[in-house]
Amino acid sequence: MCIRDRSENYSKPVNEFIELISNSNINYEIGKMSTVIIGEYDEVMDLLKNSMDKLMKNYPSIFNLKISNSCPL
Repeated sequence: MCIRDRSENYSKPVNEFIELISNSNINYEIGKMSTVIIGEYDEVMDLLKNSMDKLMKNYPSIFNLKISNSCPL
């Protein structure tokens, strides 16, 4: 079932994700269409694992991730 069949409220899970990362010690930057998470690999991956797990249990989800160790800070 596609998410639009269930609800058009895309902002609720996005806002929950932002809240989860804002409650961590990880640096982040919110853009119009993406959020950049900046930090040590293990800390960032733990945050993503826990946040994505929670959201995927509550909403149909698609995450598009780009992981890099060469982006300017």
